[in-house]
Amino acid sequence: MAEQRMIIEMGMGNDQYGMDYTKAAARAIEDAIRHSALPIFASLDLDTDAMRVQVTVGVQQPDKVDVDKLAEALPRGRATVKAVKGGLNVENPAGNTVVVASAAVEAFLPRQAGWKLRDRS
Repeated sequence: MAEQRMIIEMGMGNDQYGMDYTKAAARAIEDAIRHSALPIFASLDLDTDAMRVQVTVGVQQPDKVDVDKLAEALPRGRATVKAVKGGLNVENPAGNTVVVASAAVEAFLPRQAGWKLRDRS
C-alpha cells in the first residue's frame, strides 16, 4: 500500500563541551518531536506501528553519529535515521568546539480509504 507523508518536524540541538555528534543529533530530534501530539492514531484506530518514521540529521561529521542508537530511542513507529553533512562546528576561543545538529523528522502512514489528500509531487 502506498504511503503518504503526514508529518514533518524540524529541530536543532547541540553539544557544547564533548564534541559528541550523537548527543547533538539526539537533542535535535528531541527538539523536533517535543511539541508534537499524534491524535490521528486514536481518531483512526491505528496502531503507531503503522507509522514509518524517517529521520535525517545534519552534522559536520556524519560518520560520528550512532544512527542505530538514535533510531532505537524514537518513541513511536518504525524508525530509520540517516546522518548527512550539515549542521555547524563552532570554535570557542576557550578551546572547545560546539557541535550543532539539525534534524528533520518525517512520519509516513499508509493511505487511508476515504481521505482526499492533495498530491503535491
